[in-house]
Amino acid sequence: MTKTTVSLQAINDVKEFVNIVMKYEFEIDLVSGRYAVDAKSIMGIFSLDLSKPIELNAHTDDAEQFFEAIDRFIVK
Repeated sequence: MTKTTVSLQAINDVKEFVNIVMKYEFEIDLVSGRYAVDAKSIMGIFSLDLSKPIELNAHTDDAEQFFEAIDRFIVK
């Protein structure tokens, strides 16, 4: 599993993020506090507190290409 932190501030950010995530076969979770949702679920993402950075867990050991695709959402 590979982890990073992402920020999704606007509705369009969430739409674009989900469109990118849907292209990958492995499971991707977003964790905010004690809540974890499937990153491929728009409704799930909107149930999180988007005012704070969110932990992303990619269930793969080869996430380099995925992280390049979501680079603009990653908190640095």
